[in-house]
Amino acid sequence: MSAAVTWFDPWSPAFVADPYPAYARLRAAGRAHWFERSGQWLIPHHADVSALLRDRRLGRTYLHRFTHEEFGRTPPCPEHEPFRTLDSHGLLEMEPPDHTRIRRLVSKAFTPRTVQRLVPTVRRLAGELAEELYERGGGDLISLFAEPLPVAVIAEMLGVPHADRGLLRPWSADIVAMFELNPSEETARRAVRASAEFSDYLRELIAERRRSPGEDLISGLITAQEDPEVWREAPHRKGGGGRQEGRLTEQEMVSTCVLLLNAGHEATVNTTANGWLTLFRDPDRLAALRAEPKALLPTAVEELMRYDTPLQMFERWVLDDIEIGGQVIPRGSEVALLFGSANRDPARFPHPDRLDLTRADNPHITFGGGVHYCLGAPLARLELAASFGALLERAPGLHLAEEPERKPGYVIRGLEELIVEV
Repeated sequence: MSAAVTWFDPWSPAFVADPYPAYARLRAAGRAHWFERSGQWLIPHHADVSALLRDRRLGRTYLHRFTHEEFGRTPPCPEHEPFRTLDSHGLLEMEPPDHTRIRRLVSKAFTPRTVQRLVPTVRRLAGELAEELYERGGGDLISLFAEPLPVAVIAEMLGVPHADRGLLRPWSADIVAMFELNPSEETARRAVRASAEFSDYLRELIAERRRSPGEDLISGLITAQEDPEVWREAPHRKGGGGRQEGRLTEQEMVSTCVLLLNAGHEATVNTTANGWLTLFRDPDRLAALRAEPKALLPTAVEELMRYDTPLQMFERWVLDDIEIGGQVIPRGSEVALLFGSANRDPARFPHPDRLDLTRADNPHITFGGGVHYCLGAPLARLELAASFGALLERAPGLHLAEEPERKPGYVIRGLEELIVEV
């Protein structure tokens, strides 16, 4: 049985710079640790994290079974609307049957065949961006290369006009900042404002697609929404409204589009930046990758996602009592599944602190697991392989020009910027 941890400090500069020694200490101390400052149970081991991602006694929400009062939780702050409405109607914050209904519709845009059709487009965009970076002689790898690629791909899928795409990344950055632990009121205000602006924009875009449908995902969701063959009542969820099986409300459409943009590029951007910084700091591995890019890229991409995980922690509510290592965690608790720690667990990965670009047995959990396994994982892998491949080919002398500064977050691990030269 594990005691409460008082030394764990994910907000400290030392942790932000390198969280992995702290995770090793957590794993050595036990399997479940109470962390008073966040009101969560910390789960650091790969086997436990992997199992709990698939355990239906946990959920991303509890409102499909309980009201806030029944679950012993305080309702969300009214001042945080419309962020809460936007967030709660997104696929990531739902459980079956609502999650099943929406995922079934959205997953049609991420089938292997659909992703395969995107290969030429993604490779062309990555090549153009790499060429532009090379012609400039370098610059911020994040803003000039890592961000534009996945944003362009998701925007293309959604049907966002080219002229409006510059709006998307700032809105996304303000919204995802709310997923850090204990966000400040200023962070909340920015997230609320971004949520309102993004929602208004998407409602106008949805209305335009109703008038003039295209081949984009929004048009496809509208078609599914209006199909009379799928009009069947779904069960009502406790504490919330009813839903139509096979249908999306307009709020669900808005929330789904926002989630696809946020989840569809945040992890890819941060994996790209974290991965290149890792390679710059390991010149032998970088040289090996440059020597054999085609042979090494598939395993290298997986290893870079494992080695410095873009999403370090994933939260779940305990819907029914669970036991981990002799510690009973009661219903109503919240667990923090430590992806960053699980991906460095020596019980699953030999020499986990060593970057091994040839690592074949690599069951990292960067994309999650269970019903919430990342829908866009095949697309993310395509984008990462294309982006690393394009820079290896078109900017072979790429190197770090300035030591970067880490973003202060604990949940989302990324860099403020990554200044490079070619």
